[in-house]
Amino acid sequence: EVQKHSVHTLVFRSLKRTHDMFVADNAKPIPLDEESHKVKMAVKLRTEYGSVLHMPTLKENLREKGGPNTVDPYGQKQYSGNQEQELEYLITGTHPYPPGPGVALTADTKVQRMPSESAAQSLAVALPSQSRLDASRTAAGVGDIYRHAGISERSQPPGMAVAMVEGGGNKNSALMAKKAPTMPKPQWHPPWKLYRVISGHLGWVRCIAVEPGNQWFVTGSADRTIKIWDLASGKLKLSLTGHISTVRGVIVSARSPYLFSCGEDKQVKCWDLEYNKVIRHYHGHLSAVYGLDLHPTIDVLVTCSRDSTARIWDVRTKASVHTLSGHTNAVATVKCQAAEPQVITGSHDTTIRLWDLVAGKTRVTLTNHKKSVRAVVLHSRHYTFASGSPDNIKQWKFPDGNFIQNLPGHNAIINTLAVNSDGVLVSGADNGTMHLWDWRTGYNFQRVHAAVQPGSLDSESGIFACVFDESESRLLTAEADKTIKVYKEDDTATEETHPVSWKPEIIKRKRF
Repeated sequence: EVQKHSVHTLVFRSLKRTHDMFVADNAKPIPLDEESHKVKMAVKLRTEYGSVLHMPTLKENLREKGGPNTVDPYGQKQYSGNQEQELEYLITGTHPYPPGPGVALTADTKVQRMPSESAAQSLAVALPSQSRLDASRTAAGVGDIYRHAGISERSQPPGMAVAMVEGGGNKNSALMAKKAPTMPKPQWHPPWKLYRVISGHLGWVRCIAVEPGNQWFVTGSADRTIKIWDLASGKLKLSLTGHISTVRGVIVSARSPYLFSCGEDKQVKCWDLEYNKVIRHYHGHLSAVYGLDLHPTIDVLVTCSRDSTARIWDVRTKASVHTLSGHTNAVATVKCQAAEPQVITGSHDTTIRLWDLVAGKTRVTLTNHKKSVRAVVLHSRHYTFASGSPDNIKQWKFPDGNFIQNLPGHNAIINTLAVNSDGVLVSGADNGTMHLWDWRTGYNFQRVHAAVQPGSLDSESGIFACVFDESESRLLTAEADKTIKVYKEDDTATEETHPVSWKPEIIKRKRF
């Protein structure tokens, strides 16, 4: 009884003291149920957590290894470089860390040491920086490609770079100014002028090719015919009929007297130019065939189609060697070369694929473009290529498709690209404009918009294909006004009459 009475007395006094303190602080009484709640929480806190309320205790243990202390100009005490500051968290409570499953507690679990400054710096230096990861990464798989699409091009805004400071006592990433890129002085190129317009087709002229002997050239049209023209005079030599829809691609073989054509009728034909008739058909595409190219060293034909595939054909046996599948929309253009990668395709799914010809699989997928890629051209001397899209013309480096630079400014649907050995890149667009660029620097030195053929509407102004002849002295374009236009360099132009309007200023590049 006496013990109960003393306990009740203690509880009552505690309640009374708490009540008086809150009344003094808040100048108004607190209801008894709220007081009892606070007391219960205080008792629970003391009985259940009192033994660990003071943990962890931070204890600074400075171990001097020699050398006087220094004082900075602001009067703050510092320690010289040969001293080490060690922080220890000492566990002094009665409740140790609970053991994990199958892990026994040891005496070391009572002390948690933080890494020293020098150890953290060495760890930061040992870790690979983002720039090294970007440099070492290759497009190994489709998943990796899509995760890191366009990193080398889009990761840094112009003029700035995020760099890891790997020394100087700073572990954090710092924003450091990077020297803004400047365009080197472009090579001077004479302007090109129109000197001949060739008529004869009854529909859009969709494709054009020059034969290796440079005596004639061939065109394919929406009028379903293939026409062969004399290059020197521009006169019609021959018309070939056989396609039942628009002819979308023509090419002349340098290894045999064959002409290859493809069209929207799903057909791929091989014409014998000694007899001017079709000798082979290549069956397999399920939809319109948009383009074709011949391998320069082996008897292989590559075609691309609206059925989202490209096909590799044995020219002699007509057998389909490979079906290159992977694009998710129509494949608009295909190019071949002797070096790896031997096949390059551009598609309406906005990607460019570099293919392994032997395995018939994708080596690299380039996803930088944001709109359809309708044109690809390979440089004859440099191990590089360019692609054309309504968002930009982009230059790439083989074999892995590393991004080189953008050529902005031709704001239209680019249907065709051509380049000569002097470094003149030509882009032809759906609105009839043609831009000429310096390949190395990306400088746009000329813009051309030729008038349409008399009797045609201005809306029929459009360039579907362009090509340099074998001597590279003439440029031929296939256009929507049913004509072929021939351009040549202006012999009277000089650097004084047509100066390069170039200044060593910061390149203005489009952000992505």
